Amino acid sequence: MSTHVSHRDVWYAGHVQGVGFRAQVLNLARGYDVTGYVQNLSDGRVYLHAEGAEDEVEAFAEQVLKSLDGHIRGTEVKAFAGLRTCRDFSIRR
Repeated sequence: MSTHVSHRDVWYAGHVQGVGFRAQVLNLARGYDVTGYVQNLSDGRVYLHAEGAEDEVEAFAEQVLKSLDGHIRGTEVKAFAGLRTCRDFSIRR
């Protein structure tokens, strides 16, 4: 596992809490070689942090949008490269 990887932070707005959004994102992550986490925010949005090879991170983020499009009304995305900070993919409370 490389220590220098692509990172993507995504903030999802819409009807994204109380609908199994985080569990669905966790399930989708299992199909990609990514680490990170998904977390509810106090302002009603959901935050996703994903890291790994650039193509895997991008494909995963695109699949989240495609699969959960009915719940998402807006996104804010920040992409950058850096050291790996997560060992697996999880739901944070």
